[in-house]
Amino acid sequence: MVESADRPTRKCSAGLWLATAAMAATLAWIAVDLWGPRSTDIRSFNPNAVGRLETAMWRSYYDREKIGLFKQLAELMRTQYRFPFLRSYVAGYQAAKAAFVFKDGLNRADYEKPLPNLVRFYTAIRRTSNRLFDANRAARLELEWWIIHRERASHPAVDLERALAALPAEVYGVPVERLMEHGRLRAEAMIIRDTKAEAGGLAERDWARIEELLILSWQSLQNAVSSPLIPTSSAKGAGVEN
Repeated sequence: MVESADRPTRKCSAGLWLATAAMAATLAWIAVDLWGPRSTDIRSFNPNAVGRLETAMWRSYYDREKIGLFKQLAELMRTQYRFPFLRSYVAGYQAAKAAFVFKDGLNRADYEKPLPNLVRFYTAIRRTSNRLFDANRAARLELEWWIIHRERASHPAVDLERALAALPAEVYGVPVERLMEHGRLRAEAMIIRDTKAEAGGLAERDWARIEELLILSWQSLQNAVSSPLIPTSSAKGAGVEN
């Protein structure tokens, strides 16, 4: 009788131990995924895939598909910049939230509101990459081109092109002049989107042309940042169209 009575207790203890071990392993995986050290080369991306994803992200943004944009940003972080699984969704959330807070802005004070989310987004990139850059400055540069694009009627075309080049220049540590083609191609894609929307809407052929330009822009960026002269660092940067 004693042996028989002990068996359920032993089984219960073993089950509790297994559940505790599984919980500990899960928490450890989450901690490593979210905060573990990473050092990936963010220059090593597929420009064709990034251009296609960015086109999809623009469509989600302008159609106000918040969940769609969030998922696309997480996919970009995971597949092109090799973020761990959970970390990709945290970064995607920060970028998507920033984009839609900005979208509803009406003035400069409103436009500044998503800056903390952008800082968190670029901090995540810096901590995951082997590129040494200022996450606060990168966030500010991202927000600045959003504002210039929003207020493009009061700016010469070159202002948007240069603002688009200034962000990756900070992230990748290259002179902004080397990235002006990247900025020009992205700006051209934006102007097509804007003018077609103002004229009544975009056809699929318009989106095809936008995608083509974005792919070319990311190809240009990759060529410019892949120079062996660019320094790397063991210390612990994509944007959303607005």
